[in-house]
Amino acid sequence: MAAWSPFKKIAASLFGVTGATAALTVYNLEKRPLKAAELLLHPPAYEWAHNKVFGSFDAASLRRGYLVYKNVCKQCHSIKYLAFREMVGVFMTEEEAKAEAAEVDIVDGPDDTGEMFERPGKLSDKLPMPYRNDEEARFANNGALPPDLSYIVLARHGGEDYVFSLLTGYCDPPEGFDLKDGLHYNPYFAGGAIGMAQALFPGIYEYADGTPAPVSQLAKDVTEFLAWIAQPELNTRKEMAIKFLMVMTFLLPSVYYWKRFKWAPIKNLKIEFRPPKPPARDQTGTATLKFRKGIPK
Repeated sequence: MAAWSPFKKIAASLFGVTGATAALTVYNLEKRPLKAAELLLHPPAYEWAHNKVFGSFDAASLRRGYLVYKNVCKQCHSIKYLAFREMVGVFMTEEEAKAEAAEVDIVDGPDDTGEMFERPGKLSDKLPMPYRNDEEARFANNGALPPDLSYIVLARHGGEDYVFSLLTGYCDPPEGFDLKDGLHYNPYFAGGAIGMAQALFPGIYEYADGTPAPVSQLAKDVTEFLAWIAQPELNTRKEMAIKFLMVMTFLLPSVYYWKRFKWAPIKNLKIEFRPPKPPARDQTGTATLKFRKGIPK
């Protein structure tokens, strides 16, 4: 029998591996049926303007998202790495940020008597925490610890798509799903059972600028606000990238021309080695030297 060519050997190997994988998959599916609790719905991919190459955060959306956080999410979730001064020039004026900070009471001290005291907030203060410690947060939420939202967009697979889908994905559990008391069904959460109840509802908040506020708009604005908190320097980085590209547009041709001008003579230089000719020999095989005025020629 003729030997197989390398192509036939590779094709037969691929066919065998594919067949074995398919058979193993079918065997596992029949042996252990898939349960509803094991399903994890991946969030769809949405188009976020700030994720585009030359896109940036929408200041109006950031302002609305902060208001949604302040009136809805702030009751349970903290943003402990954001200071009031960071909002200035982004979606608030300095006077507006000062007014926002003055609305909260900050524990400060100690004073001259060694006692802690409360004072109105100022621009340098961080946003206040909803709970004094993790134990109080767990006690108030049936044992679940609400995560800090400072970097939640970067800390979750899917980023903005995951946060938006989670906020808008609450629904009734499928048939056969065992949902414990105090939990809520959300297909975008790992395991499907989440301790956080649905927080956004139609009409729960009305925007002062007249923007309609369905659940999708509320979720979109607060998600963009959380994305800005995780990357507040994103707009600055893109501005620097645009300036860099503009400078390099003129600099690269100049550098290329200088390189060609400087190295062209060196690259085109031809170096040739020519060995010296051997001395002439007569018929007897002895070398003959020519002399001129006593000097060998």
